[in-house]
Amino acid sequence: MITIPQLKHTDSDNFFLLCGPCAIEGEDMALRIAEKVVSITDKLQIPYVFKGSFKKANRSRIDSFTGIGDEKALKILKKVSQTFDIPTITDIHEVSDATKAAEYVDVLQIPAFLVRQTDLVVAAAETGKVVNLKKGQFMSPESMKHAVQKVKDAGNDTSTTLSSQAWITDRGTMFGYQDMIVDFRGIPTMRKFAPTVLDVTHSLQQPNQSIGVTGGRPDMIETIARAGVVNHVDGLFIETHFDPANAKSDGANMLHLDNLEGLLNNLVAIRQLVSSF
Repeated sequence: MITIPQLKHTDSDNFFLLCGPCAIEGEDMALRIAEKVVSITDKLQIPYVFKGSFKKANRSRIDSFTGIGDEKALKILKKVSQTFDIPTITDIHEVSDATKAAEYVDVLQIPAFLVRQTDLVVAAAETGKVVNLKKGQFMSPESMKHAVQKVKDAGNDTSTTLSSQAWITDRGTMFGYQDMIVDFRGIPTMRKFAPTVLDVTHSLQQPNQSIGVTGGRPDMIETIARAGVVNHVDGLFIETHFDPANAKSDGANMLHLDNLEGLLNNLVAIRQLVSSF
């Protein structure tokens, strides 16, 4: 974590936060969300990385929103970073995305569906950026050590856990055809391999709906987030939007931006309590 440029509050003993909209829909919305989250995280001394997908490749329907254009979205991510002096993260889907996105962001994220794609993981690692590996919904916590090892074997490695160039993010495990669960037994297992993040909002998705649009349970966001902090996750991943009902991607499971500060206040209090034991 400490190797990322512009990352603040690293001495606060807080969890770090990956937070922002699911997808970059435009410059104004990205800056508006980032400004609010920066204000909250500075107040609470939370290390913060702005999250936004420059394109969405994993869509149920061909008419689903995929992005505003790769270069346009990546330039917006760069502007967010420069405007607020914060690091940024985006996901990549093809080998050619790695070097392209690495010019604009600080962390490259491998989507859960693609985390076993060796060429993609290696391409991300070879950029020298931190690589956030999302655990596949179909994978065990134990198997994620191999994804981490690919990053290291590609030459992207550091000597200490705190400055690891690979993170693992748990985004839930498939439970039947249309639901996800979080198995909290996996957190201590994955923390042996790399800093571990809990993707609170994606783990509350209800995928594979008959209408071709993913559902979700945003009412359970605080429940899952609290459990993650109690179980010592290193970071939290939360997608947020000022108008989730009209968000172009994943609105059904996103946190309303107005509710973020109250949630993080509670989670920081829990973190402080847990750290005292």
